[in-house]
Amino acid sequence: MSENWKTFKLGELLVSKNQGVNTTTEKVKYSESGIKVIRAKNISDYKIDFEDITYVNKSTFERVRSNCKPLKGDILYTNIGSQMGSAVIVPTTQEFMIAWNVLRMTPDKKKVNCTFLAYLFNENSKKTYIRNLNSSSTMPFVSGKVLEKIEFKIPELNEQKAIASILSALDDKIELNLQMNKTLEAMAMALYKHWFVDFGPFQDGEFVESELGEIPKGWEVKPLSAVTSKITDGAHHSPKSVKRGMPMASVKDMRAWNFNINTCRKISDEDYEKLINQGCKPMKNDVVIAKDGSYLKHAFVVEKDLDIVLLSSIAILKPNGLLDAQLLNLYLKLNSVKSRMKSIVSGAAIQRIVLKEFRKFLTIIPPIEIQNKALEEIDILIKKCWNNNSENQSLTKLRDTLLPKLISGEVRVKEAAEIISESM
Repeated sequence: MSENWKTFKLGELLVSKNQGVNTTTEKVKYSESGIKVIRAKNISDYKIDFEDITYVNKSTFERVRSNCKPLKGDILYTNIGSQMGSAVIVPTTQEFMIAWNVLRMTPDKKKVNCTFLAYLFNENSKKTYIRNLNSSSTMPFVSGKVLEKIEFKIPELNEQKAIASILSALDDKIELNLQMNKTLEAMAMALYKHWFVDFGPFQDGEFVESELGEIPKGWEVKPLSAVTSKITDGAHHSPKSVKRGMPMASVKDMRAWNFNINTCRKISDEDYEKLINQGCKPMKNDVVIAKDGSYLKHAFVVEKDLDIVLLSSIAILKPNGLLDAQLLNLYLKLNSVKSRMKSIVSGAAIQRIVLKEFRKFLTIIPPIEIQNKALEEIDILIKKCWNNNSENQSLTKLRDTLLPKLISGEVRVKEAAEIISESM
């Protein structure tokens, strides 16, 4: 590490900080629209996830805003709950409210670069260190006062900015690929609807009545159990976590096209093998779906066998060849299908798809030759998504490798730039 790096306590690097609004004491009620509320669950992967967001109305926001409104450039940090330890930068001047399990910090820009400080928090060893400061036996929690005393060794401001720029460039490319995949998947869904919802290529043909309305003659309507060899979910018991082991995923670890291995907890090799034998490992061409909580928020086809096992909050569908896996996946993502699926969801606090009823859930089965024609167009888009996803996995690994080395001074900015150039 360079000799001119200086040690500061976090409190010396901040202008201010405050915890988000306590919805109970402040009598805050969520609404379906209005001002976005950022909760701990919305902070992950170095960004704010706005897909699963909730709201408060304007009057509620105005009443509590002095305690909970972050500004552009502030750092939001999850210091309470199972997702403790993630930090993001507030990206815009848009109005937000932060929830009770999020701490807002305003960095002193004369001493520390905001993005650099966020990366310091997100480095794995620092995350582990802070989690070990947990002061609660019921729920993980580290107070703002405790965080203030944590020491960081940092370089002068220009080098901080250079380090942040290097790491941000990788994250920007990751985000670009994610946005590209959203566009590509929307195009694939549009093609699916053209072929199998609007029946565009078959309008001049003969239609017959079915349990799901009119369908082209020769097509069938069957339950999901008829197009799969097995529909199951992951483990119904949660093995003990270990520091080093194999990953076990729940819904929180699902992303649009894969699992985030970094957020998965680890279990022993022995428990891992037991769960493989119980059918909890996703294999190539399986369709995996979020079964519990925000059901069907994520659903994707597994590109290749994965070295991971799943908890019961995720369902695994194994197509038997009667309906292509990609077409089955797109079908389950239709808004009309999600709406119809409400009838097989149970639970008030946490909604769950009931697998017994899910197996009876009806789907339209086009002839194989029709499926293959549609897939000639759809598969091109899916393969592009998989390529982007593969690149993102490499970029994420590179970022996570460089991060601790850059913020410790082991690797300097020029060296990191050369490493990135050689890797791209």
